[in-house]
Amino acid sequence: MPKYFLSLLFVCLTSTMWSQSQQEKLEQRKAQIQKEIRENEKMLQNVKSKEKSALNVFLIQKNKIRLKETLINTTEKQTRLLSNDMYINQVKINKLNKELKALKEDYAKKIVNSYKSRSEQSRAMFILSSENFLQAYKRAQYLKQYTSFRKSQGEEINVKSTELVTYNEKLKVQKIAKQKLIVENQKEKQTLVKEKIEQEKLVNSIKKDKNRIVSDIRKKQREFKTIDAQINRLIREAIAEANRKAALERAKAAALAAEKAKSSSSTPKTTKEINKEIKETVSRTSVSSSRIELTPEDRVLADNFRANRGNLPWPVEKGFISLGFGNQPHPVYNTLVVHNSGVEITTNEGANARAVFGGVVSKVMLFSPVNKAVMIQHGDYFTVYQFLSSVSVSQGDKVSIKQSLGRIRTNGDTGKTVLKFVISQNTTYIDPQIWLSNR
Repeated sequence: MPKYFLSLLFVCLTSTMWSQSQQEKLEQRKAQIQKEIRENEKMLQNVKSKEKSALNVFLIQKNKIRLKETLINTTEKQTRLLSNDMYINQVKINKLNKELKALKEDYAKKIVNSYKSRSEQSRAMFILSSENFLQAYKRAQYLKQYTSFRKSQGEEINVKSTELVTYNEKLKVQKIAKQKLIVENQKEKQTLVKEKIEQEKLVNSIKKDKNRIVSDIRKKQREFKTIDAQINRLIREAIAEANRKAALERAKAAALAAEKAKSSSSTPKTTKEINKEIKETVSRTSVSSSRIELTPEDRVLADNFRANRGNLPWPVEKGFISLGFGNQPHPVYNTLVVHNSGVEITTNEGANARAVFGGVVSKVMLFSPVNKAVMIQHGDYFTVYQFLSSVSVSQGDKVSIKQSLGRIRTNGDTGKTVLKFVISQNTTYIDPQIWLSNR
């Protein structure tokens, strides 16, 4: 029986601690979502005030609806968790009430018995009527233990009464908190309905402009292909250059070793002759432009980058992914598809792009006077930051995590401030979203 009681107590305590931990995590997540909603609202108001494209408003509104739905789900999880806690506390209250009732009834009986035998004379007679000394001693001990037990019963009743008051107060607070969550959720659901109605109006206004949207998508796709081809060429050049340097180092080491191994009777070659021989050797060596031969230092950097998959900081301080990786359907016309080699992140006007990991600036690219890009090498991984209006780093610079790389361009026609972010391992593009943290 004591083992069963201890096991039950352990389960209850563990359940309570886990529940509190879950509540704290949900509260933190809810606060983060609410913060993102406020940022999204500012972004939306900024775009609306400039009377830019309905599609841009639609994308920001769509993200806001997604955040609202996540907030509602999080609040519902909190409510369910709170209901579970309330149920456990109610079970404890019911158990305490039963125990108190049994204790009080037993205590009352003992008080009545004590009252009936309250006379000191009757106590003395109970002891003196013993047949021998041992029996008298045992009777005296019994009376002493009986008094002690009655006292401990009274103390236990006080402890359980206090515990019952505590649980009742806790349950009262939980009921208020649950009601608050329910009201909060109802309010969010009402605003969500309004948001969806507004979104439907936007969809209808966008559908009137289908021909222009189709034309814009085709134009955008052509631009994407041109820029992707340039980036791919530059990545291959960076790989080939890195491999040439590695080949040169190997050739130098081999030439010096060979010269050292020659007999002392041979005429030593001059430094000029050795360098010429090295260059001829490297020029005859075929280097790969699709896969980097990593140096020990680069291998450590690549391994560290890979180890942070799913935990990389975002390349912007605030924002959301408005166009995902790969073949992406149009948000309104599902039959219209755009291929994206990275992700597009919509952010605030005036925002800066920042490095997601330490590395070396491999290239600074200029696609147009208002469209620049920065490519950073992390071992055999490359990250590319496109749609910059200005750049604050140069080729060959070592950059640290979250270091600013330049200002993100705000499109004058649409009012959108978008960063295109690309990750590749050698020449293979990979989905950046699965590498970024969930914040």
